[in-house]
This record gives sequence, structure tokens and C-alpha cells, in this order.
Amino acid sequence: MIRTPLALACASLLTATLALAAPIDEATRQAGHAHLLQLERADVADVVRVQAPSAELLRRAAVTYHGQMLDYDEAGLAFVARLPAAERQRVEAKGFTIAPATAWLAARQAQIDGILARAKGASLLGRQAADGTEAIPKFPCYDTVEETQARIQGWATQYPQLVTLVDIGDSWAKTQGSGGYDLVVLKLTSQRYSGVKPVLLVNTGLHARELAPVAVGTDFANKLLAGYGTDADATWILDHHEVHLLLQTNPDGRKRAEAGVMWRKNGNTTVCTARPGDQGVDLNRNFGFSWNSVRGGSSGKQCDQTYRGPSAESEPETQALANYVRALWPDNRGPGMTDPANLSTTGLHIDMHSAASLVLWPWGETKTPSGNAAAFQTLGRRMAWFSGYTPDVSIGLYPTDGTSDGPPYGELGVPSYTIELDKTFFEQCSDYTAKTGPDNVATLMYAAKIVRAPYVTPGGPDVTSATLPTKAVLAGKRVRLTASATDTRFSTKKGTEPQQAIVAAEAYIDVPPWMPGAKAIALKATDGQFDTTTEGVRGKLDTTGLARGQHMVFVRARDASQTWGPMTGVFLNIK
Repeated sequence: MIRTPLALACASLLTATLALAAPIDEATRQAGHAHLLQLERADVADVVRVQAPSAELLRRAAVTYHGQMLDYDEAGLAFVARLPAAERQRVEAKGFTIAPATAWLAARQAQIDGILARAKGASLLGRQAADGTEAIPKFPCYDTVEETQARIQGWATQYPQLVTLVDIGDSWAKTQGSGGYDLVVLKLTSQRYSGVKPVLLVNTGLHARELAPVAVGTDFANKLLAGYGTDADATWILDHHEVHLLLQTNPDGRKRAEAGVMWRKNGNTTVCTARPGDQGVDLNRNFGFSWNSVRGGSSGKQCDQTYRGPSAESEPETQALANYVRALWPDNRGPGMTDPANLSTTGLHIDMHSAASLVLWPWGETKTPSGNAAAFQTLGRRMAWFSGYTPDVSIGLYPTDGTSDGPPYGELGVPSYTIELDKTFFEQCSDYTAKTGPDNVATLMYAAKIVRAPYVTPGGPDVTSATLPTKAVLAGKRVRLTASATDTRFSTKKGTEPQQAIVAAEAYIDVPPWMPGAKAIALKATDGQFDTTTEGVRGKLDTTGLARGQHMVFVRARDASQTWGPMTGVFLNIK
């Protein structure tokens, strides 16, 4: 790539900032944004815009070059990445077109200038700098690490019957006694019902520069907590299931990203010491299952963005998450790559990333299908329906190893997905608020519903609405329930899923079908015949003997495959 005047200017700025560098510790970070900008050090001659010949190849390239990507333009079928000359030749051989990333470098230069201008005398710690600007410039919709900690502490105080905080370990910097953070799981479930409950585990922020995933996890938690008692689905999910959220999985790295730095890895400063801007370990190549097992699946070079670390689970962040997973679930799968997990397996793990608009499932190590490939595909297509993302097996054009799906699925047989959010790492708040946030909170709500039987329930139809009288009724009165069920909500971006006719629907009052004493109330097709993939259903509920107050009605439907889909809740009020 020819060094344009703009590229030379960026290189000069980064070189000058690098000269200010000191060892990366808490005292140094207090000095202001200017020092942290050296962490974005890169040979700007390697920064190029890659144009894809098709949406399919763009998607695959996003998986392959995730570690090198700096930006992603889904609409323009292009991405910006750091690619050395040898790698550019390989990319061009596959039909991609490469050009200087002039516009991106100009925008990045302007952002750096703005950060430096605001940083004079400002502290990096806390929500606001000394001049009142956000700690994440131009991105007020995203919490800092400190704000996330304060938020979950506030929820623990506000919702003591729903929230438990679990300290599962420390970030790298904290293990070194140089600042750092606790890794805290936000555990959500109601104390109203005891006993063993199925668990949805979601971790976000594993890669530091990916801002939106943490916000999705936070918004999901808020929907469940704020909706408890007023939103029927949020209420029954927290009554009968558990949701575990590790919102800031890589807090040391996140602090670097909050300064506008395209930081991916963790905060480990003992590796790549000659190039401070490329230090750290890629936590999503550091997990123990299949670590360093596949050629090209990760890098053994310390300064590479996909550096796997010196040994499996060498980093405290991966140790903490992997050990937490192993404590949550029993082993339900054999040791072979094609061994299936038991269909009775409960639980689900989701690792949220940015930015390639994908829903991915194992394997990333091999093109040989897993033993649960069909069920993975069904659930993947279900979840991708909510966001419009592309569902696919993780491997893409090239393999990955040591990834976060290893402990839950590879070791234990619990289904594990990676969801890659929309368009870019530093997604604009307007885009996040309008689409990315709502779409992916809806995805997580669906995941929380099916976690009791994740290999089975997604094969059944969804109840998309359920309606009862909004006003309280006298006990003993028969009330009319109407609902809609469909077996059509699958993504069709990578093939089609069989759509079955609805053949039955039923309701339960207060006691769901998995609990003793549950009584099914059969519902009828509104048009008199169950024979299509989308059906209106109706029925009368007998309220005799119900106590005054709010009751939960569970509604579900079954398709021609004889599979019951997930529950949808609706409140019934008795006066």
C-alpha cells in the first residue's frame, strides 16, 4: 500500500503519542487520554478497505479476519482491516478488491484529534472527564466499566428478591495489583420459586472494542427486572428460570476502548512488550477446549490480534468464565467431536460480539458437523429471525480454536452460540437504539424462554400473542383467551427450516407443565380447524377457586412434528 499524506499524518501522530508512553498502570491512565492513544499503535500502511464481491463472502471474511478488522460496512459490502502485504495477496486471490482506507483514516484522525482536545487535564476514570464530556466520547448510550458496576450494585439494592451478585474472579490488572476490576456475574431469578432452575448464561465484552454487546446485556437485564410483575414473560422467566449475565468480561481492555482505542485483547502487559499498542491476549482464543489445536485457528505471535496466550486458560478472565461454566452444568456429552449431547440437556450459553450480523454455533475447529448440528441450526435460525442476522456454523472460511463455546458445549454439551451484532465495533447510538438493542434483547428473551429444553423446544411453534380481559374478573367466571401461534419464524438467509402446521394449543393457570399439579386446558383453532402454519386459537378459562390477585396463564402450541414450542405468558386478574 502506498503511504498517502493522510496515512503519513496518522503515523506521525501515533508515533508522537507513542513517545509519551510509560508502563501501563492505574497512575498512568489517570494522566489522560493522550497516553492511551498509543495503545492503538499500528502500521497505518497496513490499514486497507476490502471490498467483497458478495454478501456471502463479506460474512465469511468477517469471521476469518475478525481479529484484524477495524470497521465493518455491511451495506457497502466492505470492511476496514489491518492486513500486511502477504495477507492482502491471499484476500485478492479470493476475489476481493483492496484499496487504501483513506476515508476511514480521515474520520479516525478527526476522532483522535477530538479525544486529544477533550483530554487535556481530564481523568480517564469515572463517567465524565474534567470538562464534562463523556468518558466514551460521542457514545453516551454505552456504560463505562464503572457505570456497569454501579448499575448492577444498584439493581442488587433495588431488587433484592431477584438479584444476586457473584464475584467469579479478577481481571488481569487486578491480579497484578495494578488497579483492575472484579468479574461479577449478575444472577437474576425470583426467590418466589425454589429448586433447580435451567440457566441462560450470557457474557458480553469479551473483546474490548465491541461496545454494543455490553449494552444489549444491560438492556436485557433491565427489561427483566423492570418488567417483573408487569410484563408476563419477564415475570415467568424469572420465576422459573435463571439468567446469568457477565456484562464486563474484559474490563481492563474495555477501559482502553472507552478512550476511543480499537483495543481487542485483555490488559496483559507482559506480552508483546516491544509494541505496547498490541499487548494482551485474545481471550476468545484462550479457552482450554481445543486450544491451539487447528492450523490458522489462532496465533502464537504475541503481538497478533488473535494471540492465543502462552497456555490454555492462561488469563484470569478466561479462567473465571470457564470455571463458572463448569460449576453451572453437568457433563452431558461424550469426548468425541461428533458425540451428541443428550436431548434432555438444559441450559444455554451465548457470547455476544460485534460486528458482522451473524448467529454462529459449533464448530469453529472443523467442518465436520457436531452431534447436535440439526438442533443447533434450528435454534440458530430461530434467534436470527429476530435480528435479521445470518445463521451459520462458526468455521467460516478458516477455523478458530480456543473459543468461548469450548467449555459449555465442547466439554459439557450445553448449546453455545456466538452472536455478532450489527455493523461496526463503535456502533453509533442512533443505530443501537433504533435496531441493534431492541432486536437482540428480543433474541435473548426468546433464548430465556427455551432454556429448559434448548435442543427440542425451538423445533416447536411460537405463541406470538395471548390476550385476556385487562380488567379484573370475579372468581368463578369463565374468561375468554385468544392467542396466535406460528411455525414460520425462522431466518431463511442460509437455507430453510421445515414449517409445520399447528395441530394443538393449550393453556395452564399458575402451574406450568413441568411442575406437579399442572392442568392443561385445551384450546381450539379460531377457524375451527388446525391445518396451517399460523393459527389463531381461543378457549374459555374457568376461574373457580382462584384467589384474589394476579395469576399467570401460560400458553403454548404444538406443530405436526409433535413438538411443543415455548411458553408465552399473559396475566389474569381476579377481584
